[in-house]
Amino acid sequence: FFFFFQESMHAYAANVYTSVVEELVKGKQRKFIAVEQEFFRLWWDAVATDTYKQQVHQLLQEGQLEFVIGGQVMHDEAVTLIDDQILQLTEGHGFLYETFGIRPQFSWHVDPFGASATTPTLFALAGFNAHLISRIDYDLKADMQKNKKLQFVWQGSPSLSEGQEIFTHVMDQYSYCTPSHIPFSNRSGFYWNGIAAFPDPPKDGVYPNMSLPVTDTNIHLYAQTMVANIKERAAWFRTSDVLWPWGCDKQFFNASVQYSNMDLLLDYINKHSDEFGVTVQYATVGDYFQAVYSRNLTWEIRDSQDFLPYSTEPFQAWTGFYTSRSTLKGIARKASSLLYAGESFFTQYVRKHPASSICKCGALKQLQSLRWAVSEVQHHDGITGTESPKVKDMYMNNLMYGMFNVKKLMASIIFDMNNAKKNGEVYSSVYVKDSGIPADVDHYVVVYNPLAWNITTFVAVSVSHLAMSVYDELGHPVPAQVQISAESHSTYDLYILVAISGLSYRKYNVKPLNGKQSAFIGRSVKYKRKDITRADQQSRQLLPVVNNCYQVLFDQNTNLMQSITERETNQTVQLTQEFLEYHVNGDVMKGPISDNYLFAPNASAVPVSKAVGLEVVSGNLMTEIRQYFYRNVTSQDYIYAVYTRMYTVPEGYDGKLLCHRIEQQYSVGPLELNREAVLRTSTNLNTRQLLYTDSNGYQIQKRPFKAYVNNTVARNYYPMVQTAYIEDDTTRLMLLAERAHGVSSQGNGQVEVMLHRRLWNNLQWDLNYSLTLNDSSVVRPVIWLILGTKAVTNILYRTSGLALEHRPVVMFGALSGDKPKPPRRLQQNSAHGSPVTVPPNLHLQTLSIPGWRYSSNHAEQVHSIRMGKQKQGDADFSRVLLRIRHLYEVGEDPVLSQPVMVNLKSLLKGLGSVMVVEERSLTGTWDVNTLKRWKWKTAQYPSKGLSNSTETSENCIVTVHPKEIRTFFVYFQGQ
Repeated sequence: FFFFFQESMHAYAANVYTSVVEELVKGKQRKFIAVEQEFFRLWWDAVATDTYKQQVHQLLQEGQLEFVIGGQVMHDEAVTLIDDQILQLTEGHGFLYETFGIRPQFSWHVDPFGASATTPTLFALAGFNAHLISRIDYDLKADMQKNKKLQFVWQGSPSLSEGQEIFTHVMDQYSYCTPSHIPFSNRSGFYWNGIAAFPDPPKDGVYPNMSLPVTDTNIHLYAQTMVANIKERAAWFRTSDVLWPWGCDKQFFNASVQYSNMDLLLDYINKHSDEFGVTVQYATVGDYFQAVYSRNLTWEIRDSQDFLPYSTEPFQAWTGFYTSRSTLKGIARKASSLLYAGESFFTQYVRKHPASSICKCGALKQLQSLRWAVSEVQHHDGITGTESPKVKDMYMNNLMYGMFNVKKLMASIIFDMNNAKKNGEVYSSVYVKDSGIPADVDHYVVVYNPLAWNITTFVAVSVSHLAMSVYDELGHPVPAQVQISAESHSTYDLYILVAISGLSYRKYNVKPLNGKQSAFIGRSVKYKRKDITRADQQSRQLLPVVNNCYQVLFDQNTNLMQSITERETNQTVQLTQEFLEYHVNGDVMKGPISDNYLFAPNASAVPVSKAVGLEVVSGNLMTEIRQYFYRNVTSQDYIYAVYTRMYTVPEGYDGKLLCHRIEQQYSVGPLELNREAVLRTSTNLNTRQLLYTDSNGYQIQKRPFKAYVNNTVARNYYPMVQTAYIEDDTTRLMLLAERAHGVSSQGNGQVEVMLHRRLWNNLQWDLNYSLTLNDSSVVRPVIWLILGTKAVTNILYRTSGLALEHRPVVMFGALSGDKPKPPRRLQQNSAHGSPVTVPPNLHLQTLSIPGWRYSSNHAEQVHSIRMGKQKQGDADFSRVLLRIRHLYEVGEDPVLSQPVMVNLKSLLKGLGSVMVVEERSLTGTWDVNTLKRWKWKTAQYPSKGLSNSTETSENCIVTVHPKEIRTFFVYFQGQ
């Protein structure tokens, strides 16, 4: 299933690693840095011979080869979730530490389109000593360059501040590629192997655009060109050390011709260093940072402001990719949350059922296939939607394959734990709407809550008729509502109210019968389609939809939402929603274009629908408002739809979160060509056009509207990974999303979310790489709205955002003919045993069995690798990886921003008796007690030295401070 990778990976990446290793061995002075582990691992596993493997070990020891970042990929920073960034980093680091005993200490984030403030924090937590970025706004970079401010100490998290600060280097205007212009030749310089042409390399070995070889006649000219460029750049930095990157995309596939030319050139410059005033040497990123660090200068501090959005010139705002390929963005997040559920489910199973019938190694392989797929799609040309269609298909196939494996694994675990007879089919799905549960058999629905909190929510199941009853494990009736499905008129949606403790599952029996206990039936009322261009403003007829938290009014003249009242404070906000489209240009001869990366609107967005249809389906538990948007009053088909759901929770259930959210699901597309679709929500809140958006689901960034000479609309778009909000002095409107979108506030009291894009252009580069985004799909994203005072929304949005991210996993099984037997142990809330719960300001971010075989003791690990005694064979199932994250900033909430004490023994007692807890760095490769990061001098902290990290107490009690992410290895008794 690595077909497309095979094509270029085997041809290109294999050539790079094979030829670079051969060349490094030939000259002790030569160096090379390698970043993405996915490519390296494919080479290591499929191509590298034992000789090459031996040489790689040697080169790493000598410092000639350096792994930087060390994640599976160089992840995108704008649209990725912190959990997935950590996953892909951990996945690569685990391989490097297990295989070589090395731990990367520097970053090389040269290609993501803009830089987030979450990344420096993560890299600090992973033990890095310095961070390197390149793509930031062109005008800002020019300014920093002129004032020698491209290097600073970045405190990416306001709460962790100097504790997790990191020295950051921004590359100058030449970025990460060697400047290719040389005055004495019409070919580029320093690219002696030319441009890669794979999978069909030229027969004669002459690649396109190969630079002139270095000869006696031109060596002086080459040297002059290189030295002039070095001196130009030296003027932009504070130390006399210049980082001169050599290479670019798709280089070093023939390292022999690269190094043999560069060797001559470096020797020549060094022999004439008096004349040139420069000495040069091969170096790794680590060598460069070591040189700068040893200069002992005092550096400026940068606060938690990020470098987003990113523009490369006045009409090139890279804000389109925040929404490009929305379907891929949605599947990537769905896969990530399924993986999260699968990991904790499997971990509990292994701990509680040691003598199980499931092969643990096979199970781990199933999890690993999804870890790999979720890691790889975090690439800055993956989840961003900036890849060609066939590469997008590869990502999708790998994600679907991994999800299939994990669903299969979870289903087989349920089978095993319920001693089910093998003829009772368990088919697992995170539900597909089109196959209703057949009417003639009893079914059970198994629902797993992957969060470490008790949750009360609804799960939707497709059924084939209206008369249904739902019972829990003890045979008690469960509140449910059934109604005709919005998307298909042949099936019904059954909404089941589930209350499940942390990391536990419940079994519900769905019976087709018309007894007195049957589910509530949602009744539908359809309203006439309204022409909104001719709406009568005088005679307002308002239709109220009410639950315990909100009253929402719909204007019957337009069928649009008119206002929301928060009932506790009686605060009413005027609120309307409409779909608009930006029209964009696709002809480079006519002006700036929009493509996978860029957003370049011709003008303001245009309203798209002249008529709106309305249907209201109401029942005792839920009201669903279905709005259909048509181009005009006579159109056959709608172009957009919004399904808005509000819940009423019966007595005896904790309905706080459910009641406070207004769930919306949209149907958008297929769009016309060169249209970008937005949902604009306009309110009467006086927001001064200030928007807040989240940074990777970790922290919030303030986004004031900025006026520019050109391209103001596009340059005020920001990524929303999970959260965006607007507010006035008292009231806040919060939007929570289950996939990334571009978001903006183009007017006071407004927030607009870009939901979909369909583009075509004739830019040659885009055509060559199939980057024209002719995406004719229909997308169905979900957004939850929360309205209330700042204090109330502050309490709600963190837990609600995670509840949306990690909705329960639903699996189905038929009980073939038999009456359901009560489970062996009737713990109502957990067939697993005791639940795992943390306080509401903490999040159990990871509970998994990584399977790494490395030793936690560094000296031991390095020794066994040197002796060639790495543990081969089975994975290690005794080590459990646990991460806990504090969700709040310092001072954000009087109660929830407090540090929290957690007793890990009692937290995990359901899994067994905790014997040993080791606190580790973010990716697990360092013991925090031995992790000493470089401390760079700042005006705030003048003394340089090594910074030490947090304390862990002896008796498994940990105090987690605001915004901390704490990582542990946990070992249980009897292992």
